[in-house]
Amino acid sequence: MGTTPFTLLYGKACHLPVKVEHKVYWALKECNTDLVEAGENWFFQLHERLQAYKNSRSYKEKTKKWHHDRLKEKKEFEPGDKVLVFQSRFKFSPGKLKSQWTGPYEVKHTFRSGYVELHDKNGGTFNVNHHRLKFYYEWFNNTERDDITFYPKGK
Repeated sequence: MGTTPFTLLYGKACHLPVKVEHKVYWALKECNTDLVEAGENWFFQLHERLQAYKNSRSYKEKTKKWHHDRLKEKKEFEPGDKVLVFQSRFKFSPGKLKSQWTGPYEVKHTFRSGYVELHDKNGGTFNVNHHRLKFYYEWFNNTERDDITFYPKGK
């Protein structure tokens, strides 16, 4: 038909104000109408995104390897070992400086599923997941030594 929808609807040509015409002309001038250059820009942006994806993937792999290299080896508990149990839940607020480790308990039996049967001082037994245990070293609490002095005897 050769006419615009505005002309069909209103029967006259559309005249835009000068300010709007100037803004439209500026926007068209800023657009990149060269299709080859636009394709190159798109290709370079796509290449940069892919490179960033590869870099983030290699970074994640390196940090995962670093983390797994520093993990402690699996704790193997044997019957007769002394262990401490981590108390993950407190019924009441025990205070900031109270230890969350209780014990020592003696390992009575270990199961393949990861549970350990413990024996306490009162003769009771209970099962605990091996993730909540750590070894108890008796030499740390050795009270038989009387020759340790922290201050000179003469003063």
